[in-house]
Amino acid sequence: MDYLERNYQLIKERMIQQMENSIVLGRKLIDTVLDTGFLNFIINPIVKSFYDHWAKNDAKYGTLKQIQITLDSGKHLVLNGKTEQSFEKIIEENFPRYFKNDQTFRMGNNRHKNFDRFKQNAKETFTSYLEEVVKLLEVEEDVGDYGDLCRVAFNSKEVAEENLMRQLEFTEKGIKIVEEDPYIIKVPVGRKIIVKALRRGYELTKKEFIEGLNDTYNQK
Repeated sequence: MDYLERNYQLIKERMIQQMENSIVLGRKLIDTVLDTGFLNFIINPIVKSFYDHWAKNDAKYGTLKQIQITLDSGKHLVLNGKTEQSFEKIIEENFPRYFKNDQTFRMGNNRHKNFDRFKQNAKETFTSYLEEVVKLLEVEEDVGDYGDLCRVAFNSKEVAEENLMRQLEFTEKGIKIVEEDPYIIKVPVGRKIIVKALRRGYELTKKEFIEGLNDTYNQK
């Protein structure tokens, strides 16, 4: 099943590129929203240092593990036959590891009243993402890049857009939980700055993803 390994690598490369882009964007946004008045000469370096350490260690490591878990779960389903029962079993078996590497687990306060909402949103995200990954992995046609892969797996722009918007809804749901009470995240300083950066980053990333989808399907 050479096509499976090809698809696996195409998806993995795209996921890693998106992760790298998000980390770079986050750093830029932290710079743009830092406005702490007369204390900025103290607060700014602390927030930047915290973000840089988190991005280099927790965020990158956790996201790479999530990518591997999602792709390996999808590969298992393709190789062994995807049924409703096997899909649910994979979710139940692998979600604990997926969530352990999720930033809502790593940075979230598990004693907070809204932490269970974080966990449920992460599970729904994993479930939806895995469904999409399986469809991409199943493509047997000859494709040259990720864009080709998407056009075959989701044969209309409308279907691809529906999948994209569903993923973005989960992201926004997570951000809204943080916006309701920023103390759900465990950070030493700069909660308001981080929340502003999260919201701004989401809006910019949403715009970028929609433009990317339009470019992909306009090539047909």
